[in-house]
Amino acid sequence: METMPTEISSSKMFGGYNRRYKHFSPTLGCSMTFFVFFPPSTNPSHKFPVLYWLSGLTCTDENFIAKSGAQRAASSEGVALIAPDTSPRGLNVEGEADSWDFGVGAGFYLNATQEKWKNWRMYDYVVKELPKLLNESLPQLDTSRASIFGHSMGGHGALTIYLKNLDKYKSVSAFAPIVNPVNCPWGQKAFTNYLGGNKADWEEYDATHLISKFHDVSATILIDQGEDDKFLHDKQLLPHNFEEACRAANVPLLLRLQPGYDHSYYFIATFIDDHIRHHAQALNLP
Repeated sequence: METMPTEISSSKMFGGYNRRYKHFSPTLGCSMTFFVFFPPSTNPSHKFPVLYWLSGLTCTDENFIAKSGAQRAASSEGVALIAPDTSPRGLNVEGEADSWDFGVGAGFYLNATQEKWKNWRMYDYVVKELPKLLNESLPQLDTSRASIFGHSMGGHGALTIYLKNLDKYKSVSAFAPIVNPVNCPWGQKAFTNYLGGNKADWEEYDATHLISKFHDVSATILIDQGEDDKFLHDKQLLPHNFEEACRAANVPLLLRLQPGYDHSYYFIATFIDDHIRHHAQALNLP
């Protein structure tokens, strides 16, 4: 099985290229796809810093690349975008596709400990396997200069991965992230099934809990949240819990509540340029 990535599509955009790759993941035990947006470059030896995007529930590696419009700012700022999938696929585990908020398309960026879901190791895939793969196979990328951001479930993933790996990422941001999953229905469902009943294990993947342990944050955390987001009102996102935890830990947070915006990619596309510039600034600091 081919662990090195094979290019399966390429489309020019804003002078750069969206390239999609397929490879076999030993971490997840299945074939995976991911996208890289390469900004334009006149120097073939130039290496781009990388910005990982983690998508939300039901998404694949395609949604962000097709809908966000992030490539315009990434092109002008000279930052490569990396968009992985949201879960293993094709393993045919019983019940994996029974609901939209668990299983396929809903990996929650953790390492599952329950036997049935043992292949759901998206944390290790994003933090360990994918950067190593990029470093070994795509010489245009400088994986030592990396930042991370995401949306909803992916915002949860970006925040928790960043906080637990402050040496690996220069900055983090999120759109409408699930910041306190131990206290919301999505998180409780996922964590019970993936991690079992021990709440202490859940807290290892909860940004609101982690911020008190990992608070040596150099760059301000940027979060945008639409005020007309259905899931905000359904108490799935709980941004003010994270805001209070950041305040208590003296962590710099810019939480922007955006009137009239919902949970969709229309909202993401509206504010994506701010996020790209936020990360470009952190990535290009000496």
